[in-house]
Amino acid sequence: MLKKALSLSLFIITIVALQKPALGQGLHSDNGNGTYTNPVISADFPDPDVIRVNDTYYMVTTTMYIFPGVTILKSKDLVNWAYCSNAIPRFDFGDCYNLDGCNRYGHGQWATSMKYHNGKFYLLFITLNEGGFMCTATNPEGPWELKKLPKGFYDPGLFFDDNGKIYVAQGYSKISITEVDANLAPISKDSLVYNGDIRPGLEGTHVYKINGYYYLYSTYGGRDGIQVALRSKNIYGPYEQKVVLRDTTKGITFGTHQGALIQTQTGEWWTMLFVDAGPLGRFPSLQPVTWVDGWPMVGVNGKAVITYRKPNVGKTYPIKTFPTSDEFNTRALGMQWGWNHNPDPEHWSLSARPGFLRLTTSRSVTNLMEARNTLTQRPFAKYDQNIPTAGTTRIDVSHMKDGDIAGIGVFQNPYAYLAVKQTNGNRYIVMVNNGTETDSVKISTTQVYLRAQVSNASQKAKFEYSLDNTTFKALGNELTMVFNLKLFTGNKFCLFNYATQQPGGFVDFDWFRVK
Repeated sequence: MLKKALSLSLFIITIVALQKPALGQGLHSDNGNGTYTNPVISADFPDPDVIRVNDTYYMVTTTMYIFPGVTILKSKDLVNWAYCSNAIPRFDFGDCYNLDGCNRYGHGQWATSMKYHNGKFYLLFITLNEGGFMCTATNPEGPWELKKLPKGFYDPGLFFDDNGKIYVAQGYSKISITEVDANLAPISKDSLVYNGDIRPGLEGTHVYKINGYYYLYSTYGGRDGIQVALRSKNIYGPYEQKVVLRDTTKGITFGTHQGALIQTQTGEWWTMLFVDAGPLGRFPSLQPVTWVDGWPMVGVNGKAVITYRKPNVGKTYPIKTFPTSDEFNTRALGMQWGWNHNPDPEHWSLSARPGFLRLTTSRSVTNLMEARNTLTQRPFAKYDQNIPTAGTTRIDVSHMKDGDIAGIGVFQNPYAYLAVKQTNGNRYIVMVNNGTETDSVKISTTQVYLRAQVSNASQKAKFEYSLDNTTFKALGNELTMVFNLKLFTGNKFCLFNYATQQPGGFVDFDWFRVK
């Protein structure tokens, strides 16, 4: 009776709070009372695929041109996630990944399929320019082995059938099935199995076999995404289609779509999808699944949930928060960091001056978009939308050269930054917004404190500086952040140092702290 009473109480709490976001719990979605609030991760982790191996869940997301990349997260309860590994340290498949006269903004690693089969983890993805790639590992923490494939599959869904055959679902608008060998090389032609008929853009397909049916779990993409399931008794069809979620409610559930089906060890079904949440990017959303007449219906009464009961995984696990701040006191960068394109290992260091991140200029460029060794980090949106997220850094600028620009930025297109600029031996703190210097102040000190504040709710970023880490002054104007498909990633904090005249100058970042 006690268990029934507790279950009833939790059910009532869940229904009452279903569409009412919890405020003030900071950077995690766990409310500490048996419920959670979507987005389950309030940062840019798009195109999720999730699998369960024994009692641990693993999620892979899209990082595109950021390296180390192909980020893998792990969780025990689908709500509290932590970094597991970055599967690809760098991507050496062309000069564009080194920002050598070209770039891969908006390109690079796209939506990835993750599977575990016979003791091995598999990641399958495509880059639009270089083709298909597979990563494999026996330990999800790595190391991962990267292999280029003879054929690329758009938005692939890797599937190991119970008869020993291996298939990949793929495509945009028209979904095909291809049989592949153990090395994921095709051994059959691409067989068209479904032509999307709701609107153009059927994509993001994941493949499952449940109770004798093959399910293609797909989306009609876009901000107002539509999640669908296709099912057939035969992998090659014919398939019938069902809309399992189409939520156009204004707010954090609008257009919830594209992701994975997951069954817990207790038999519950859930799905990890994402929402286009604004300028900070695309945020994962954990939704319950109810099977109705053999269809995986998402959410409650046709709507995605905001606050809801946590999945039953048989145990209760501690609340986790992702790392953000960094004192640069370790031998390696934390997994929250990623370089804009491939890093240049000869021009950054955590050991040249222990306790500091040193960035040394390597070549002259004209703007931040061209600069090597720009270090980025996803900002997390506060669940209390009235509170911006602020990142502050302390920099020693005593070894800059004329033409050097070093500081903190908010990186997308447009971008903005607050930086120290050296001209004719003099140093100035400058604010640059969308390529235009809007304000400056001359300084004589070699130690400066720079701060960037971002708000996903207001879509604004602003900048402040201090010479004593006590009194901060605003400089310049506000950046209106956008989610520009030319980059296709959320706005990010960034630390940088680039030369416009001569290489060799360096700056030391003492710490980066998020408040």
